[in-house]
Amino acid sequence: MGPGLIVPPIFSPIPPAIHPCHAEMDVQTAAWAETFRIGSEELRGRLVTQAIGTFSARILPEGREEVISLLADFILWLFGVDDGHCEEGELGRRPGELSGELQRLLRIAQNPEVPMLEDDPLAAGLRDLRLRIDRYGTSGQAQRWVDALREYFFAVVWEASHRAAGTVPTLNDYTLMRLYDGATSVVLPLLELGYGYELQPHERDRTAVRAATEMASFIITWDNDIFSYHKEKKEKSATGYYLNVLRVLEHHERLTPGKALTVAISQRDRVMCLYMRLTRYLAEHGSPQLRQYLHGVSSFIRGAQDWGISSVRYTTPDDPAAMPSYFRDTPVDGSAEPLDIPAIAWWWTLLPPRAEPTVGDRPVRRSVQNKGFSGVS
Repeated sequence: MGPGLIVPPIFSPIPPAIHPCHAEMDVQTAAWAETFRIGSEELRGRLVTQAIGTFSARILPEGREEVISLLADFILWLFGVDDGHCEEGELGRRPGELSGELQRLLRIAQNPEVPMLEDDPLAAGLRDLRLRIDRYGTSGQAQRWVDALREYFFAVVWEASHRAAGTVPTLNDYTLMRLYDGATSVVLPLLELGYGYELQPHERDRTAVRAATEMASFIITWDNDIFSYHKEKKEKSATGYYLNVLRVLEHHERLTPGKALTVAISQRDRVMCLYMRLTRYLAEHGSPQLRQYLHGVSSFIRGAQDWGISSVRYTTPDDPAAMPSYFRDTPVDGSAEPLDIPAIAWWWTLLPPRAEPTVGDRPVRRSVQNKGFSGVS
């Protein structure tokens, strides 16, 4: 984390929860990783110690065990791609070659029967994951999973282009890229599988519902950047390149690491406050399926937070990170003003006036006016 940089307790109004099968999931996912030889032996040895099954059990605390197992295996597979190909592998600095490899994997996700990459462990694992998604979900859910995987692949190629050039994207570009390269959107279809329902397109595709899921991605990835900064800076200092929001703020705003941490926490707190207000409104006016979906998204946020401060992936016992052991009940920054990030500033236009925060009996006025988006109609 750098000398003297300590991560304080982070604001989380979402209660923690975990499925009782979590220990069993860790064992099962470790066995799955060995069966399919995900990543190098060294990478696989690290991944199976990182409580990824427990993470999945936090995301689906009341879900079906077979889907918790599927989700855990998928998360480990994603780390096999991200750590193995993108972060640590040679393809991580060759965006063209990386794009080709990911397109081949995407084809397998679309059509697992195609005779491609037949000796590739990641491809074999992906075939297994797709067949299990077909078993527990609908064809529409499988298609959304493939579409989200495409978004993730596209974003990591974008990141690889910066890694190859040694450049640091602007905060706006980084924010947009991070909504997808954190692989959060790829998890969302599995939230439905975990509880055995399907959210209808007229609700899922509403502007405000999409915005709520983007806010969740922002919170999860900003928290991840905060929790992983120590690990990233230590591991990547030899190559001179690592990328997260603290580095973006340090580079473009000329901030110290401590000040960058303060700014990042302020940003995620403001989005968290907006997320809570928007999802409360959507739940009040939506179907039971939408309420279940939003509850699942919130469990994903909190599960990522609890896993982030406890997994050896980020606590790095051999060189301990200065991580918090609990979460705070109030935000550091509860402002209703939009963040000065064009890619996401429109989020603050979605709540109707009656759903906005108040001071006394007066609404808090915001610089971005409600544009009449149809998302909350």
